[in-house]
Amino acid sequence: MAAGLCGTWDMVSNVNFDGYMVALGVSTTLRKTAVKLKQKKVIEEKGGVCCIKTLSALRNYTCSFTVGHPFDEVTKGLDNQRLKSLVRWEGEKLVCEQIGQKQNRGWAHWIEDGKLQLELFCEGQVCRQVFRKKESEKDGSCKSDS
Repeated sequence: MAAGLCGTWDMVSNVNFDGYMVALGVSTTLRKTAVKLKQKKVIEEKGGVCCIKTLSALRNYTCSFTVGHPFDEVTKGLDNQRLKSLVRWEGEKLVCEQIGQKQNRGWAHWIEDGKLQLELFCEGQVCRQVFRKKESEKDGSCKSDS
């Protein structure tokens, strides 16, 4: 895991989250609540296993994986889908392809201007989120025992 990605990140912007959730098939009621939330990301790496936690006042979601190894993912609390996922590096971006009922689904994380960038995409909809690292964690170190 690139050390710069690790840490706790607070959301500063969230563009087209509603459009992305429509593409996923998320209910109107849940979408109206979700777009108002300020999410937090916690990214860790231990022993070669990466863990990305998305935290909010409504729901939390955790995705653990090893880069380059396919894994089964259940998006419980999001759109509740069973997916075959694969995370890999594409240059400086950590990119996930999620194969399931929806076409062209996945995400990409990278650092730009010291901020965590996240693109979520599904069936032509792209949501762009930006996060700022917690001030106390600016060193960017990963928790790792590998």
